[in-house]
Amino acid sequence: MNYRRLGRSGLKVSELSFGSWVTYGNQMDDRLARECMAAARDGGVNFFDNAEVYAKGQSETIMGDALRKLAWRRSSYIVSTKFFWGLHDGPNEKNTLNRKYLMQAIDGSLARLGLDHVDLAFCHRPDPETPIEETVYAFHDMIQSGKVLYWGTSEWSAAEIMAAWQIAERHHLHKPVMEQPQYNLLHRERVEQEYARLYRDIGLGTTTWSPLASGVLTGKYASGVPADSRAAIKGLEWLAERILEPTGIAKVKKLVPIAQELGCTLAQMSLAWCLKNPHVSTVITGASRPAQVVENLKALAVVPKLTPDVIERIEQATA
Repeated sequence: MNYRRLGRSGLKVSELSFGSWVTYGNQMDDRLARECMAAARDGGVNFFDNAEVYAKGQSETIMGDALRKLAWRRSSYIVSTKFFWGLHDGPNEKNTLNRKYLMQAIDGSLARLGLDHVDLAFCHRPDPETPIEETVYAFHDMIQSGKVLYWGTSEWSAAEIMAAWQIAERHHLHKPVMEQPQYNLLHRERVEQEYARLYRDIGLGTTTWSPLASGVLTGKYASGVPADSRAAIKGLEWLAERILEPTGIAKVKKLVPIAQELGCTLAQMSLAWCLKNPHVSTVITGASRPAQVVENLKALAVVPKLTPDVIERIEQATA
């Protein structure tokens, strides 16, 4: 495993990390979650991604239980959470980044995780109804209190990120360090184009999610939705619609032969492709079984195989 700095910060994150979105509390029980985290850790993963809203808080509880039972040295791993959607329906409890919600949300997440701090905290989406100043001050105070070490955003526009950074700069507050955007072979414009200046101007780090486009880039959905896949889970019908989008499926079919020639799976090639981008600090992977974790980690050996010629073939297949 290689480790990259999270943007311009001094924090080093494993190139591949492990996330709990969709799987924890939906596809996995406590035991499987713990086994997957252990397999990731054995492969050198040091960053474990979570969010308050995942499985309505259950994901944090499961991860916290796993961390207690695994008993790793706290300084050796990184845990994140994210805030915006909330767990309740009150006017200050959902779809907001106001100070009241954020200050209560961090305490709730820490209680579920069983930790005294999270390393990374994200604004899970932008909130047009709350002044950015209010959100920036709240995250600054979380860091000052020791409950959070670094803060950032997820799926914010470049303009919104820059506005938050400039407010922090002007008032000598803790600045946003990282963004968590979707990034994969089928979804790449924001990371490669919109954020281009931010890497240079403010040293933005990225913890990218959905490197396999919710499973499309494994190739397993080329003929429909398998009964044991996440897209078949009740309540995730919206995911199935996204996965079965015809244009994406057509591109996947063109990518399969390239992966076969490299002697790897399409998933491994897709993960390796994400890692070729120097502006990607870490690629968040997901798995519902320890064997999947091990297979994903094999993508590290594929990165050197992605020569300029191979990259060009991949570009042509996804154009």
